[in-house]
Parts: sequence; C-alpha cells; structure tokens
Amino acid sequence: MGLLVRLVINAVALWITSLLVPGIDVTGRSGWENALTLLVVAVIFGVVNAVLKPIIHVVGCVFYVLTLGLFALVVNALLFLLTDWLAHLFDLPFQVDGFWPAFWGAIVMAVVSWLISVVVPERGER
Repeated sequence: MGLLVRLVINAVALWITSLLVPGIDVTGRSGWENALTLLVVAVIFGVVNAVLKPIIHVVGCVFYVLTLGLFALVVNALLFLLTDWLAHLFDLPFQVDGFWPAFWGAIVMAVVSWLISVVVPERGER
C-alpha cells in the first residue's frame, strides 16, 4: 500500500511541477489521459531513481564531495531528462524541453513531493 501512495504522491508532484515549470508539459487529449500519463511517468521516474541514483552516488562520490553536494542537482536534472527520453519510447505525451527545465523541474518535484509526504501520513503513523 505504501508503494501505491508513494506513486500517487510522485504523480501529483509531477503534475504540479508541469504547472509551475515552463518547458515541462503533459499534453494529453483528455484529463484521464493526462492522469494516466502522470502515473506512468511517475513509475518511470521512480524506477530510474531507484536503479541509477545509488550507482551514480557511488561512482560520482568524488564529485559530490568536491562540489559540496551541488553535483546532486545536475544528476537529478539528468535523471529527469532520462525519464523524458524513456517516456518518449513509450509514446507518452510528456515533454521536457532541455537541461534547465529538467534542472528546475527536478528541484520543484523534490520539494513538492516532500511537502506532500509531510502532509500524508505514513501507514504506521495513522
């Protein structure tokens, strides 16, 4: 159940990100298509982060230390762009228009998903 809640939180955060950040668009023909697109892209984003981020942390450890953690912002933007590329492979109407929208989108998505997670209690906290 927690995985499903996390998926919905990421989909809502992705939707809010697409509203706030110019250059990130969900362009479905209907509201249901947009909602389904957001859920699928949230799954893709979650899988990309779960699989690649730990590997990048280990391999890029020196860059994280040298840049005092700012390298993480670049990594998050690149993972967001990878999510866009994978969404295009599945013909999803999701578009990120380059590095800077991905950079700001990754930041906004992280903040929004954190804020929603603060409001929505975990299963054991109810």
